Amino acid sequence: MGKSRKKRRSKKNNEFVQTAIFFLSAIMSIAGLILYLWIYTEIDETVINIETQKQVSRELRNSLNELEIEISRLSRGDRISNFARKELGMIPAKPETIMIYIDREDLAQMK
Repeated sequence: MGKSRKKRRSKKNNEFVQTAIFFLSAIMSIAGLILYLWIYTEIDETVINIETQKQVSRELRNSLNELEIEISRLSRGDRISNFARKELGMIPAKPETIMIYIDREDLAQMK
């Protein structure tokens, strides 16, 4: 009778070990799948954020180009003179001729 009890206990222990191994492997598999899904989701969100940042960068570059074009258009000389005449009531200055006379004696002293 003693031997049969030991066999039964060992069968019970064997079943317990097998059940524990199955349970732990099932939990590890589920944990691995959850980890995989979490990492995949993080990667997907990161890719979406990168694409969004690229789009914002393109839009800002386009805005910068438009502003540079607008600045060059507003900085043209003919536009400024036209605006000064029409909007500010300014008139162009009349060209003047300036004549400088140099005394020959002063020139001789400099040499």
